[in-house]
Amino acid sequence: MGVHGDVQPQRDFDLQRFAGKWYRVGLAYDSPGFTASYRDKLRVSMGILNPQTNGDVNLTMWTQRSTGCRSKLYTYEKTAIPGAFTYFSTRHNKVKDITVVETNYNEYALVLKHKKMDREYTQVALYGRSQKVKPEVIQKFKDFATSHGFPKDAILTPPPAENCPPSGR
Repeated sequence: MGVHGDVQPQRDFDLQRFAGKWYRVGLAYDSPGFTASYRDKLRVSMGILNPQTNGDVNLTMWTQRSTGCRSKLYTYEKTAIPGAFTYFSTRHNKVKDITVVETNYNEYALVLKHKKMDREYTQVALYGRSQKVKPEVIQKFKDFATSHGFPKDAILTPPPAENCPPSGR
């Protein structure tokens, strides 16, 4: 597992404090087709992060799709570096690296996802403990993304999803 470029995980990362409900409120992605075809469809998605006794993490994400609200379970495997994980993408048939770059645990987290396919792809996500985060947190996310080479039109802050996951979940 290599942490990419000058990106290092959160110092003294605490998985137990990081656990719980998060909303993906921002996304920067360097795949050209992604922003063009999904920009208007993307909505805030919600996830529940559950640490396992072995140090791995189960993440259940709910995402609004044209066919309705869908959930998916991801298992992030711990690495020797706290705050850095890997997971196997069945969609891409590749291992991807996940790095929690920065978090204050109770408000926001910057997370970098990296995969190597026909070329290298990187994604930066901004997660919040609620669907709305402070403007200065959004700016921090945008500054981080642009400082890592993402063009401004590849940095998205989608609107909230309606009833996803459905109320009562």
